[in-house]
Amino acid sequence: MKKTKLSFWQILNMNVGFFGIQYSFGLQQSAVTPIYDFLGASPDQIPILHLAGPVTGLLVQPIVGALSDKTWSPRFGRRKPFFLIGAILCSLALLVFPFSSSIWMAAGLLWILDAGNNTAMEPYRAIIADKLVKEQQPLGFQMQSFFTGLGQTLSNLSLFIFPLIIVGTTGSLPTWVYASFFLGAVCSIVSILWSTSRIEEIPPTEEELAKLKAEKSNIFGPLIEIFSAIKDMPKVMWQLALVYVFQWYALFCYWQNSSKSIALSVWDATPASNAEAYSEAVGWSGLVNGWYNVVTFLVAFFLVGFAKKFEPKYVHAACLLIAALGFLWFPNIADKNLLFFAIAGFGIGWASMMGIPYLMVINQIPKERYGVYMGIINMMIVIPMIVQTLSFGYILKNFLNNDPRNAITFAGVLLLIAALCTLLISTKKTGNLDDVVVKFSGH
Repeated sequence: MKKTKLSFWQILNMNVGFFGIQYSFGLQQSAVTPIYDFLGASPDQIPILHLAGPVTGLLVQPIVGALSDKTWSPRFGRRKPFFLIGAILCSLALLVFPFSSSIWMAAGLLWILDAGNNTAMEPYRAIIADKLVKEQQPLGFQMQSFFTGLGQTLSNLSLFIFPLIIVGTTGSLPTWVYASFFLGAVCSIVSILWSTSRIEEIPPTEEELAKLKAEKSNIFGPLIEIFSAIKDMPKVMWQLALVYVFQWYALFCYWQNSSKSIALSVWDATPASNAEAYSEAVGWSGLVNGWYNVVTFLVAFFLVGFAKKFEPKYVHAACLLIAALGFLWFPNIADKNLLFFAIAGFGIGWASMMGIPYLMVINQIPKERYGVYMGIINMMIVIPMIVQTLSFGYILKNFLNNDPRNAITFAGVLLLIAALCTLLISTKKTGNLDDVVVKFSGH
């Protein structure tokens, strides 16, 4: 069985599962911090409570990537078992999350939720390379970009719409929180089951199968493969890692503080001073974050066109600059409607972050190590997030006056530095960018 051209609808069906994964990530970005607030967390505790995301991304994605590269089951395939395991973990965690009775119960469930999401996401990127011929790979990856924007948009819209129609509280949380997370659980498992039922994976050749069987099972095998790939990593990936230090530290600052910043700048409210106004601010932040995801899937295809005409690094640097200006304006806005204009800048930057950096590196990554190198690139993303969760509470408390608005300004400055570092990347031009368009989404 060899690769054959698939129809548009076949490519769409195989990527539907990405919708559920990204719906869940959207809830994590916009709803988890307010839940911590409702449970009584202080502002300087928030970063460390979000440690689950980057740590599970660091551990799970590269290991799952290495494992799925070397997995084959005649019944279940290569990537699909990881889709299903991840979706089940994610759905169970989403169902239980609103019942959290304490900050630490919520934090523990976030670890399970993130582990499930990362387990499902890693092989979803690799299966595009497995199934699609080169000329259809851009469509496959951009289809994931579309479902990323759609899933995160709808999850954020639920945070705006549900408080309008579902009132009251259940336990320590508003009742609408339960509805958002229950819907996320359904979207996660149903979308993954839809995709897996419509994906027929390509079996390995007899030679590849013999090689897989000949390799001795070793508990340390995936780790050895990861370290070997890091040792052989091309220079451009190290340069991109420097960009990611500032880029992803900044994004975690935004995601942790956006709703709290809006509550102060527009409503002048905190959970303690005015819980009703703060809940309204959380709903509006869902709408604002939904809008930047709309901008993302509207401009993603245009950015690929710009990357063909100009060097990808210049496109990415320009998008980071636009995002930085949006962040610098964001915490100074008192009119809630103007927030959509500021966050549109981040939508453009997010669209670039999901795909353009990979145009700089993909042609220098060996195809036989596609899965593990995608996992390593995720490590480059989550390590700055781990540093952020461990360090930013101290910075926020001692240098930024525990003010979430200052945290957003700080994020804008970091994106400016990331844009400058992007310009320092030395890249090799490729003959045909259509063959190497790669997209990444999530944390």
